[in-house]
Amino acid sequence: MRVRCKVNGADRTADDVWEGESLLYMLRERLGLPGSKNACEQGECGSCTVYLDGTPVCSCLVAAGQAAGREVVTVEGLSSGDGLSAVQEAFLQAGAVQCGFCTPGLVVAVHDLLERSPEPSDPQIREALAGNLCRCTGYEKIMEAVRLAARGER
Repeated sequence: MRVRCKVNGADRTADDVWEGESLLYMLRERLGLPGSKNACEQGECGSCTVYLDGTPVCSCLVAAGQAAGREVVTVEGLSSGDGLSAVQEAFLQAGAVQCGFCTPGLVVAVHDLLERSPEPSDPQIREALAGNLCRCTGYEKIMEAVRLAARGER
C-alpha cells in the first residue's frame, strides 16, 4: 500500500508499505528518519515517541496506514533550520545524553511537557517522563535538562 502523510512539515509518500508495518518502521526504513529508536516494540520504553496530529504516541504501536493523511513530527522535526531545539540543546548542556537510545523519545516528551506547562515542577516532570525508560543516566541529568530548557538557558 502507499501511505501519504505530512512528516516534519513536508508531504511524504511511502510505497510498498505492508498491512502490519508500524509507523516506526515506515519512518526509519522507508522515509530515512532514524531518530526514533526501535527498542521494545511494545510501547513500554518511549524511545520511539513521535507526534501524530499533535499528540505524542509510541510509533511502534501505530500502524503505518493510520498515518495516511495525517501529520507526523519526529525528533528530527523539532529543531529549526540547522540548529537544535531548546530541549535538544539542554540535553547536551546537562549531559543527559549517554548511549542516546532513549534520548529521542525523551526529547519529544519534554517538548510536549513544556508546550503544556512552560514552568513544570519536579513532580510534573517525573510524571511526564514516566513512560520513557533510560538505562544509563539515573534520570538526574535528564531532570536537569528539563529544568534548563524550561528556563530557556543556552
